[in-house]
Amino acid sequence: MTQLRVLVVGCGNMGTSHARAYHHLANDFHIVGLVARGADSRERLSRELGGVTTFADFEQAYAATRPDVVSINTYPDSHAAIARTALRGGSHVFVEKPLAETVAEAQSIVDLAKEHRRKVVVGYILRVHPAWQKFIEVARTLGKPLVMRMNLNQQSRGKDWLTHKALMNSMSPIVDCGVHYVDVMCQMTRSQPVRVSAIQARLSDELKPGMYNYGQLQVTFADGSVGWYEAGWGPMMSEVAYFVKDVVGPKGCVSIVDRTGERASGSSEVGAHTKTNSLRLHWQQRDAADQFLRADEWLDTADEPDHDTLCRREQQFLLRAIREDIDLTDHLDDAVASLRVVLAADRAAREGRTIDLV
Repeated sequence: MTQLRVLVVGCGNMGTSHARAYHHLANDFHIVGLVARGADSRERLSRELGGVTTFADFEQAYAATRPDVVSINTYPDSHAAIARTALRGGSHVFVEKPLAETVAEAQSIVDLAKEHRRKVVVGYILRVHPAWQKFIEVARTLGKPLVMRMNLNQQSRGKDWLTHKALMNSMSPIVDCGVHYVDVMCQMTRSQPVRVSAIQARLSDELKPGMYNYGQLQVTFADGSVGWYEAGWGPMMSEVAYFVKDVVGPKGCVSIVDRTGERASGSSEVGAHTKTNSLRLHWQQRDAADQFLRADEWLDTADEPDHDTLCRREQQFLLRAIREDIDLTDHLDDAVASLRVVLAADRAAREGRTIDLV
């Protein structure tokens, strides 16, 4: 079967991992170009992949290569424009989360994909992670309502802080990372979010005016479930309890736990952000003496895939969607829905009020 010709846009952490995935899946994908504004990043990746042609400008690269697939791994403020060019040109799209900066832009991309009969896959990496799939599956057995507690704070400096500040030129941490975890909450509850509130704090004068680098959102679902997500970026952030993933229901609770203690690699290590290490499952059933009937269970996830392998799984999903003409309506509706929640949370944080979603 003919290889799909891929143009990779963005050569940072995610672009590098996705480019490696296409390179590994060489029977199905052929990288026709790498695009990045920084010469160092694109040339470094080109050398790693055996000398792929590089470009500084996306429009020039697209005209020169006419790819079957455009892989968008840039900062969020450019996602929508690149996706529109690709779809109108007849290309399929892989785009890192979030799909766009606004709900209207995101929906316009969904509509454009349908109009041109092209596939768009959004980079919700946790959806292809077997341990996170198990986490969601177990959470669904705990009864309703659910209480979902999640965070991912990152103590960053040097190039990681530079990356975070660049991301915050587009959106806050609770938007950029929050789409992942709100999406997980929606999968756990299978219920509609009905309202959201949030708090925020600006902890650095290095940010652009009006931006904050710490926030927490609180979301309520139609079935009575509630969840919170906390995200903070910067050199001032604590390394204590920066990774909390905990779900409680009437029947018990399940938590992601690192049995070796706080993650040794540190909160800024990208590969650690998806790791589960172990799932701890607790049941609340008690005997006549009010003692627990069952000891807590440890569900081992030590053989979970690494970050590059997860990115490869995302591209295998894209490949199947294209080859088998998989209907991605639900996938894209979910991407827009989670974006709607986190953008409403950002607005709630800035305006100091609760926002109804229905």
